[in-house]
Formats: sequence, C-alpha cells, structure tokens
Amino acid sequence: MSAGAGPQPGPSPGDQSAVVATPRGAQPGGDEPLVQVRDLVKHFPITRGIVVQRKIGAVKAVDGVSFDVQRGETLGIVGETGCGKSTTARLMMRLLDASGGEVRFEGREITRLKGAPLKAVRREMQMIFQDPYSSLNPRKTVGSIIGEPFAIHGLEQGRGERKRAVGELMERVGLNPEHYNRYPHEFSGGQRQRIGVARALALKPKLLIADEPVSALDVSIQAQVLNLLREMQRELGLTLIFIAHDLSVVRHMCDRVAVMYLGKIVEIGPGDALYGSPRHPYTGALLSAVPLVDPSASRGRRPTLAGDVPSPANPPSGCRFHTRCPKAQERCSAQEPSLEETGTGTRAACHYPLTPLEVAEIGVRSAR
Repeated sequence: MSAGAGPQPGPSPGDQSAVVATPRGAQPGGDEPLVQVRDLVKHFPITRGIVVQRKIGAVKAVDGVSFDVQRGETLGIVGETGCGKSTTARLMMRLLDASGGEVRFEGREITRLKGAPLKAVRREMQMIFQDPYSSLNPRKTVGSIIGEPFAIHGLEQGRGERKRAVGELMERVGLNPEHYNRYPHEFSGGQRQRIGVARALALKPKLLIADEPVSALDVSIQAQVLNLLREMQRELGLTLIFIAHDLSVVRHMCDRVAVMYLGKIVEIGPGDALYGSPRHPYTGALLSAVPLVDPSASRGRRPTLAGDVPSPANPPSGCRFHTRCPKAQERCSAQEPSLEETGTGTRAACHYPLTPLEVAEIGVRSAR
C-alpha cells in the first residue's frame, strides 16, 4: 500500500494518514484516487438554555479521519454503533457540513461547495440508506421516486422518455416495471431496498455509498441485494464505499477495510491482510466475535473488552480504546498513537499491536 496523492497533512499525534491499495481488476499507479478524505472532523454542539443557548460541549462524532478511495475499488467501513461510520458517509455526501478537514472528489475540494457546483458534484455521488422504508417518500409512487433524480437534474425531460428510463432501471434491479404506479408500502423490505438502489443508480454515478444497506433485511434477501450491488459495480464501473456491522459481509464485498472506533480509524488495509493478521486489539476483538461455521471448533482465548463504549462527548485521553483494551499500559492513556505500518500490509494506531502468537490464540484465522 502507498499513501494517496494530493495534499498531505503534517504529522501530528493521532495522524490518520491515508492508506490505499490497488483494487481488484485495476491497474497499479497512474490516476489519482477518486476520493481523498483528509483530517475530516464533525463535532455536534451540546447546548444549554431555552431562549439563550450557550455551548457547553460537543459530541465528537468524527474526529480526524483520513483515507483514499481508488477508482473501481470497494472500501468497507466497520465498527460499533456510534463510532462515526454513517456520519463520515454523510459528510462525504455533503448531507452534513464538516467542522474541519476536507473531502476531495476527482481532485476537487467539495466541502465548501454551494449551489450549482455542489449540485453538479452530487450527480456523480449517490447514497443508499440503511432503512429501506423511511428513505422513501410514502406519498410518492415508485416511478416518481426513481425518476426524481432525472427531474432534479433536468434529464429525460419527456414523460415517455422518463417512464421508459425508470422501467429499465426497475428491471435492472429485479423489480417488475408494471409496478411503476405502486407505493413503497406495497413492497417487501428487500424490494424497497431495490427501489433505493435503482434511485441511486439513475444518474450513473461514479461513487456509490451504501450505508448498511442489508442490515434491516432477511438473510436470504441480503444475499440478493449484495449480489445486485456487485453486479452493478461490474457493469457500471462503480467505486463503492460499503458501511456495515457484519464482518463476513464486508469481507465478501470489500477490497480494503477501515475499522473505526469513537470517531477515528484504528486500522486500515487490504481485506485479506486485515482479516488474516489484525494488529489492533479492537480489530482482533471484532473478528473473534464472528460466529464460527462449526460450533464445535475451538477458537482459543477470546480477548475481553472491559466496560462500555465511552461517550463521544468526553472521549478518553491518549488512545481512545485504552479504557477497554486488555493490553493497555500507562503510555496508552497519555499519548495518542498514529496510524503506522505494521508489516502485515495494514496500518494500525496502536502502541502495543497484536503479535502473531496473540492472533493465533484468539483464533482469528479460524473465523474465516
């Protein structure tokens, strides 16, 4: 792996240096990354008062995240609920304004764009939301929902042309075009998610962000939606950012994986390297919790995480994971680690990374 091109922030404690790898089927070197995220920050203010509100703190949802996404690759983002995965996605899509840092799309800084320039960029970036029902307008038919991107961007102006384009999209994602005039509540959960996929693909974007697109679906439907995303990626040459809790799904879908904890990336690297030889104790704990196919198989000694996830409004000093880490020492509470090469192909933010013996003891390899 190599650092992505573009402006690089100076070294500092907790520096989230970007890590890139050549995706499957892509040519090494050459073009710059499609997306470059540098020191991205989002703090939500905590206020007190009714008439006169004053700020008394902030929820540090995303606190200095950096990574690159190469054209055509799939980057997975995993972590516990509240770690900042979805907020990061919304910042990249400009659904939220960043408190600091920058996002570059095709080399262009987009965090401060407004009006027509922002609208043009959004045509190239689309998002699939987690809840396949609340993300669809219940008062609109499926045809108008899928065709709305055409109306917003002035495409397929004729009524017949738009209806034909929407019908083709519905057929492509496995929906019956004859259901054009039905409403979202008349579809199953899997079908509603397919509607969301069709809407996201309408403008043929270059970047697709899938925010836990299958977490609300039955297992059998999950496989169908995942296979649909892979097929669309191959056909359209999409670059995909895939956010999920299920590590097995992430391994199936993603070229690279970034692990987040309390608003920061703690480990990032190619999927095979991260799953086979995790170096951050948090990554090891996540992987050791994956259910085994054979219940009688021996996993070995599982790492125990003490306590609950700290509040993002008052994160621990130093390494944010040290309050739950079985390997924590005094240095961990005083000094924030930076992402550094581990020798296994990943980069981890840990003063005392897992050794090969510890990886073998927790049975990560057997979790494959």
